[in-house]
Amino acid sequence: MSNNKAPLNGLKILDFTTLLPGPYATMLLADMGADVLRIESPTRPDMLRGLPPMVGADKSISAAHATINRNKKSLALDLKNPKAVEIVRRLLVEYDVVLEQFRPGVMDNLGLGYENLRETREDLIYCSITGYGQTGPLNDRAGHDINYLALSGLASYSGRLESGPSLAGTQVADIAGGSHHAVMSILAAVYKRSQSGEGSRIDIAMTDCAFAMNAISGACALAGGGNPEIESELLNGGSYYDYYRTADNRYLSVGSLEPQFAERFFTALGKPQWLSRIVQEDQQESLKGDIAELIAQQPLDQWMRLFAHIDACVEPVLDFLEAAQSQQMQQRRMICEATDSDGEAIAQINTPFLFDGEKPQRHSAGAPLGTHSREVLGALGYSGEDIEQLRADGVIA
Repeated sequence: MSNNKAPLNGLKILDFTTLLPGPYATMLLADMGADVLRIESPTRPDMLRGLPPMVGADKSISAAHATINRNKKSLALDLKNPKAVEIVRRLLVEYDVVLEQFRPGVMDNLGLGYENLRETREDLIYCSITGYGQTGPLNDRAGHDINYLALSGLASYSGRLESGPSLAGTQVADIAGGSHHAVMSILAAVYKRSQSGEGSRIDIAMTDCAFAMNAISGACALAGGGNPEIESELLNGGSYYDYYRTADNRYLSVGSLEPQFAERFFTALGKPQWLSRIVQEDQQESLKGDIAELIAQQPLDQWMRLFAHIDACVEPVLDFLEAAQSQQMQQRRMICEATDSDGEAIAQINTPFLFDGEKPQRHSAGAPLGTHSREVLGALGYSGEDIEQLRADGVIA
């Protein structure tokens, strides 16, 4: 897919974010064709840049940074300098979406808050990602993914009775909460602007978003069904929908909830008589124990062969590299290569988006700090002499 055919071609975004929630959001937008310009501090580098392992010809690029900040440009600006604020204002002539994830008030203090920048661009779309929102009792409090999940209620019924709440393999509140909701909100604001000509001030609180993800269990609780608890819900370990250890210490996922899948599952196990127990609430614990004992008798390969041609919602738990090499991910083109600034190819997780059967054919790995400073400022009308003076003054890098 050429960039001209990409669905977000023409959308231009100023990205003031670091680490994960904001950069992951702008990666998704850039993958869909948006022109994303990262505004980065020359003195306070994004910690993601130093996260090993390092890749590239000279092993100087963080693999995580190269992926999460791909297809973006980098302009290094010291935002505490008034000349940097003037550069941002000049950028707003073209870049009409701003994404930031500082604590509330920081951008205002820099002269880059929504009301400040709206003076330059009335139809500005301005999205802020924070842990607790722009308002509320915790708005100025520090936090991480684990804290947002804890305060949202989700952590209270995620885990095991014997060990309590457990951490997920990825940052659920950061990505599903912050990144994805920011992308949805920005695209909704773009549509609104296309209809009304008006901009938007978007307030994304990762704790709000995590709370909203209590979709099924939370709805039941608010209707008087009581608090959801660990291993008490249909999908959190309170039924035979679960992971089971095999003889070789691997795991099998069993999601055979619907009657037709349950019948196939128990028949394949050679235990069709267990089918009647799935609707008996007092049988859930013993049923899970019986399934676990049976699954533990054979290695994972044996179970994979058994269920390979049985449509029963039973699949092996793959490690990441197994998943990456699987036919599913290979045929869905979920592994790709991105080219770094030296022309080296770096293996990456591809965008999950398919438009008209196509994915972007080329990715550019996350750029070194300030790679595009001169290019961007030149396009704004700054002369070579001006740019060198800005560099000498520490405004840019």
